[in-house]
Amino acid sequence: MRAVLARAAVLAGAFTAGAVAARAATIPHLRRLTADLQRSRERILANREEERRRLRHDLHDGLGPTLASLAMSLDAARITLACEPERTDPLLAEVRNRLAGAVGEIRDLAHGLRPPALDDLGLVAAIESFADGCCERVDVRFDGEPAGLPAAVEVAAYRIAQEALTNVRLHAPESCASVRLKRDTELHLVVADSGPGLPDSARGGPKPGRGLASMREWAAEIGGSCVITSRNGGGTLVAVRLPLAAPQTADGYHRPSVGRRRA
Repeated sequence: MRAVLARAAVLAGAFTAGAVAARAATIPHLRRLTADLQRSRERILANREEERRRLRHDLHDGLGPTLASLAMSLDAARITLACEPERTDPLLAEVRNRLAGAVGEIRDLAHGLRPPALDDLGLVAAIESFADGCCERVDVRFDGEPAGLPAAVEVAAYRIAQEALTNVRLHAPESCASVRLKRDTELHLVVADSGPGLPDSARGGPKPGRGLASMREWAAEIGGSCVITSRNGGGTLVAVRLPLAAPQTADGYHRPSVGRRRA
């Protein structure tokens, strides 16, 4: 009996020591994860504030003075109409041209806040429109009901798909690609292509390309995730998970620049 108890005590001690060692080994990993999450949050907040500063600058220093100048020009045209009516027509033509420019500025600001294709076409058709011609063939499919998605989720999904397809256009124009969206309690987005896959510099490196980082940040901003890997059979896989019930802290979204650039 004593031998059994002694053996049990030894096993218990070994189990405890193993658990302590495992916990000790986990702590550095948790610290790294916490630091990575903190850095990601700081980048998201910094990008958001930069976007707000850019928008304020465009409104205050661009559109605001333009509209004020138009008001003064209209006053001048009104006075001219009373005193020298023959000179009114060129003044009004100038005002009209400047007004058209101001409308263009407003349109650009609105487009920056939310891609117009989402409202004009819907998420699936907007992705299909952007994907047209980016490679040999792109198949876009949505499993579920696309209507009624939260605005931030819809924009994040479109931006990520847009960035992923931009990379296909740049790095694998002769490949085939697929875009799959599935809706349950979350929105799942998978973009896959048959190209050469990620370059070595982007495979888990400490400084991923700006395009890859933007995709991860768009997802993280609304509480989701974005994993970008090379497929075993060749090509790149972008797997995204976006909660449909966005966290309260994600009360907006930033707009990292999207362009046809190298990821």
